[in-house]
Amino acid sequence: MKDNLQLTDVSTAEGQMVSIDLKDIPELPVDMATMPWKPFTEEQKAETACILDDVCVLNIPKPKNKEEEEELVNKFLNGMRKLFSKENNWTFLPMLETSMDYCAQCNSCSEACHLYEMSGKNEMYRPNFRSEIFRRIYKQYVKKEPLAKWRYGDMHLNWKTVARLGELAYRCNLCRRCAQVCPIGVDNGLLAREIRKLFSQELGIYPKELHEKGTMNQMKCGSSTGMTPEVVKDNVEFIDEDYTEITGVGIHTPFDVKGADIMLLHNAGEIMAWPENIAAFSLIFQEAGLSWTLSSHAMAYDGVNYGVFYDDAQTARIALQHMMAAKELGVKKIVIGECGHAHKALTVIADRVIPYEYQVPRESCYVTLRDIVMSGRLKLDPARNDFPVTLHDPCNIVRLMGIVEPQREILRKIAPKFREMPCHGVDNYCCGGGSGFAIMTRNNIEQWRGNISGRKKMWQISEAFKDCLGPETKKYICAPCSNCKGQIREILEHNDLYTKNNFAYGGLVELIVNAMTNVNPGYIKFEGAEEEAEAEA
Repeated sequence: MKDNLQLTDVSTAEGQMVSIDLKDIPELPVDMATMPWKPFTEEQKAETACILDDVCVLNIPKPKNKEEEEELVNKFLNGMRKLFSKENNWTFLPMLETSMDYCAQCNSCSEACHLYEMSGKNEMYRPNFRSEIFRRIYKQYVKKEPLAKWRYGDMHLNWKTVARLGELAYRCNLCRRCAQVCPIGVDNGLLAREIRKLFSQELGIYPKELHEKGTMNQMKCGSSTGMTPEVVKDNVEFIDEDYTEITGVGIHTPFDVKGADIMLLHNAGEIMAWPENIAAFSLIFQEAGLSWTLSSHAMAYDGVNYGVFYDDAQTARIALQHMMAAKELGVKKIVIGECGHAHKALTVIADRVIPYEYQVPRESCYVTLRDIVMSGRLKLDPARNDFPVTLHDPCNIVRLMGIVEPQREILRKIAPKFREMPCHGVDNYCCGGGSGFAIMTRNNIEQWRGNISGRKKMWQISEAFKDCLGPETKKYICAPCSNCKGQIREILEHNDLYTKNNFAYGGLVELIVNAMTNVNPGYIKFEGAEEEAEAEA
């Protein structure tokens, strides 16, 4: 790491600005190894701006001459001016301006940031490091305040500054824990997201996983997974058949029921990766006697909306389709399944970008499930969940939206050995896959997620189970969010923590079904326990 790192280094440093020494990364109570940084190839170094740290997300083309350098800077400045124009950014301008104008430079945000802590407190990952670069550029080049460079600090603006700032916007999980602890409400997560938006909407620079494979694929096929409505319906039919046999209860998932009370909106990734979650929702809603349906309308069977991480226009296009599908079916409300960013995209963000006349009432599945469980409509035996359970709080649902208690009411009723993680609820740490990281596979993102962004979450999990770590006791990590499950799965698999600590992970609905007395026992599978049994046999 460069000693005495300065903000101005973003415009002057040659080559890679910093490197994280893996020896500086904090150790954990569980056996979680660090992964050596995958080095950049010579071709990458020659063609793309891999000039920030050990990671490269955006693959920004390296300018070939002075004209291309100036073009990059001018496009950036033009986009920045639009960010601070009511006409172009009426959705977030007041919050953006507040965060630009009132930072006290106290760095309270740094102590709240898991990326700063788990990088060995590398100065560059302070939330305010990125924000202050952006702030100085704004005051000096856009707002053009008198004596700005002397009052706030000079910031030379060249292509390196732009390229490094773009990459810095993707060294943030957008979890907004920093905003929660700021004494005056500066939101560094919002600033990072607005920088991402600038790069996408003005420069056409974005991660392919979020844009081409994400929102563009969703608008083309109906799903970020590439599944068409016909494929989705076929897959759900197979899930119904498989889990009818597994549970011993006949499951039928309804599609396109006109006038139903509820349109349930899943993350389509569950259909491919976690069919037990799809089946659990269907079984619970069916047994509770709800009037509900899924939609096969294009884009309305997939609650994924990656636009929320990087682009307002893409967010609005997809959210509008979700609303229109619900209106066409004439349902009373949309219930959002276990997906954190789908909650955020279709509620607090959609309220800003979708005209009121197109909006449909929306409800979190946590609330719906709480009402079902507490009403007594399901026959539940908590003894079926007689193993330690802890709860991961998805940032977008809990910290951003304040939905804290419904899921806990359920767990207190059905999981007798439920225990909280340290720093739970609104104080929770991101899983490490937030803001799109969980689905990114390019370059060395896997090392970033494993070494840095996901490390604090594994600390929380191990602290919650510190009295029963090891293979002897089954332990369940309840993570009711598709992206979060993907990140936790990667950590557990890479470090062989299934067998070493007998962990299982999954959503909230699986735990409910596991406790239902009319369902065959053992809905939740503990892979560590199964592998041990197979080895003994």
